Parts: sequence; structure tokens; C-alpha cells
Amino acid sequence: MTSSARIHPSAVVEVGARLGEGVVIGPFCHIGAEVELGAGARLLSHVVLAGRTRIGPDAEIHPFAALGAAAQDLKSRGLPGALVIGRGCLAREGVTINVGTPAGGGETRIGDDCAFLAYSHVGHDCVIGDGVVLSNNVLLGGHVRIGDHAAIGGATVVHQRVRIGAHSFVAGLSGLEGDLIPFGLAGGNRAHLFGLNLVGLRRRGFSDARLAVLRDAFRCLFPQETGVEVLAERVETVARDFAGAEDVEALIAFLRAERERPLCAPRPARG
Repeated sequence: MTSSARIHPSAVVEVGARLGEGVVIGPFCHIGAEVELGAGARLLSHVVLAGRTRIGPDAEIHPFAALGAAAQDLKSRGLPGALVIGRGCLAREGVTINVGTPAGGGETRIGDDCAFLAYSHVGHDCVIGDGVVLSNNVLLGGHVRIGDHAAIGGATVVHQRVRIGAHSFVAGLSGLEGDLIPFGLAGGNRAHLFGLNLVGLRRRGFSDARLAVLRDAFRCLFPQETGVEVLAERVETVARDFAGAEDVEALIAFLRAERERPLCAPRPARG
């Protein structure tokens, strides 16, 4: 513990906890013995940090968040795990994030500059990139993978072991059962692929020329008149025709990678 930390008299900081320079711990917080808080982290009040949890600098954690609790996995009850959170992350009221399990690599990992809005939940063994946003009441099952700068709308549920590609967006009130491609836009119960996340991509500074290439590749991969059963053939065609296009190559790599869930695909064209 550093001498520069400001700790409210009602907070409990167990012996062994490591606090960076300028950490502020508000009323009625409980910090476990294996917790490490980076410099400038702020816990407003009633925050619980447990387990082997490491949180990077400049975190902001709001009341009744509980980070580092044991995995909600009955097979792993009592087994050790860890939670690692990058710099500049925000956890609003009631957020819960569980540690990893031995079966999933032992670690739940979250990148930099992520925002978890009120009452969102990150299950055990999830791996989340930089700049990801979970809106209110989003629930992630265990082993979910989310790429950089993806966003998930409120009250959405994501099935365990789903992959969500970088720069994608899932609309609110969705149930996502399958892998969502990078740059994709999906929604619904059960969620299907609408197209590209054009609004989000423009906000991220994607140029019109860059978007045009992605549009062309998307149309080749998911033509309306053809189902996903021959997608593998189209993937190879697009890989050849768009060689050197970095965004398309990222999309192709995602589609070629091994997956444990079906692909979130467009709805079949009506006959």
C-alpha cells in the first residue's frame, strides 16, 4: 500500500493489497488481500474487489460493483482464477466481472479504455479487447471473446463461447447465439446479421474509400440469393480478390478461424 492512497475510514483494505499512487477508495469498499490497483484508480463507494484481481491505472468504479468474484461455474467451485483489467476502464453501478477458471486458461482479461455500464456482467474466462462498451444490463456468458472497439446495446445476452469481432455492434434487446464478424451489425432475438456497422465505423474515422472496400467484400461474402452453406467457397474467393486490403483480411481471418458457435448470418431471402 502506498502512502499517497486516500482511504475512507469505513473502507476495508486487507493486508497484502497493493495500491498505486493517488488511489482513492471511498466509503464502505472492501479490497481483498490479492488485489492490485493501478495509480489514479477511483472507487466511489460500496465497491468489492476480490480474488487475484489486477486493475490498471485510472480506473473508475462505481457503487455496488463486484469485480474478481469466483466464476459462476459449478465445475470450478473453489478453484483459483484471476482477473486482469487494463488502464482507464469504467465500471458503473452493479457491474460484476468474474475471474477465470483452470479449464479456460485461468484468467478473465479485459483491455484498456473499456466501459461497462450499469448492471452489466462479464462471465468467467472472457477475453475483451480495447475500447469495448457494454451498455446497461448486458450479460456475457463464459469464454466470450470480443475484439477491439466493439459495442453491445442494452439488455443483450451473449451465449457462452461466442466471438464478437472488432468494430462490430450488437443492437439492444438481442440474444446473440453465434459469432459476429468484425465490422458487423447484428440484432434480434435470436440475433442475425443486418450488414456492416457503418455508423460506428464512420465514428471511428473510417474513410469512404475504406468503407467501400468493406461493402464490396461483404456483398461477395453474403449475397442475398445464396445461403451460408457455401460460405467457405466465397471466403477463399474474397481472400484472393481482395488480397492486400487490411480490413478484409481481418474479416477473412475471423471467418477462417476455428469456432465453437455457429456464425451469426443474415436471414435467408424470402421466396
